[in-house]
Amino acid sequence: MADTITPDSEHRGLVARLPQGVRDYAMLARFDRPIGWWLLFWPCAWGVWLTGAGLQWELLLWLLLGSIAMRGAGCVYNDIVDADLDRQVARTASRPIASGRVSKRAAWIWLLALCGVGLLVLFQLRLEAQLVALGSLLLVAAYPFMKRITGFPQAWLGLVFTWGAPVGWIALRSDRLDALAALYAGSIFWCIGYDTIYALQDREDDALVGIGSSALTLGNRVQEGVIAFYCLALTFWGLAFWLFRQDWVALLALAPAAIHLMWQAFTVDGGDSANPLARFRSNRFAGLLVALACLVVGNA
Repeated sequence: MADTITPDSEHRGLVARLPQGVRDYAMLARFDRPIGWWLLFWPCAWGVWLTGAGLQWELLLWLLLGSIAMRGAGCVYNDIVDADLDRQVARTASRPIASGRVSKRAAWIWLLALCGVGLLVLFQLRLEAQLVALGSLLLVAAYPFMKRITGFPQAWLGLVFTWGAPVGWIALRSDRLDALAALYAGSIFWCIGYDTIYALQDREDDALVGIGSSALTLGNRVQEGVIAFYCLALTFWGLAFWLFRQDWVALLALAPAAIHLMWQAFTVDGGDSANPLARFRSNRFAGLLVALACLVVGNA
């Protein structure tokens, strides 16, 4: 089974050309797997574009930089905490800390450097948005431990990984919080859905190691669960649009995203090792579709 599993850290793109020592740090921050920072960034863009403040390219570029840096910092922290578990899971055994190529002390230094970049981005936001962004730190710190105490750590990840939606919104306005709350709720269910798909890759190892995941908890009903999570995401996004602009036509902006998410849910196959990863990665495109919907509704 391990031979068919895509390792969590891969030698791809520019990362593959780096010297081994530098490459290990790039892989530790998952710079070879950009899907993570896209998934962190898209909710930021949703929050910005649904406010009706226009394109806001400068703000979005800062938020993108922050997403790359803080996703990297989160991965380093996760690997420090989970080093012993990672050695027991086929997909993660080759991670730099788990394999012994990077020490935990060096990893902490790298984590602080990445947080420094995040701090630079934080200073570009107005005070209210800075406070909202800082509010995620406890959630982030607790996340690696959730798989040890709950069968649904994906729900906690949803709280953490979509925090950019309120940050992006509050960076531009502090009113219409009902629409923001609905947008954030939809983002959480989207994250639970796509990370349940991702967790299909590790079901056997997770069961052996004794850690929880929604893919294990749902058992043979993973597909039904993903459909439900995506339907809830679309419902809350639709509510956000309606609260912001009470126009039934505006809801049509979600149609492309709805079609794509249902394609994911109805074609996911946990028995094919390549299928869950491909469906998970396609959420980069799903995030773009929701972003375009927010841009249309927010600025129509």
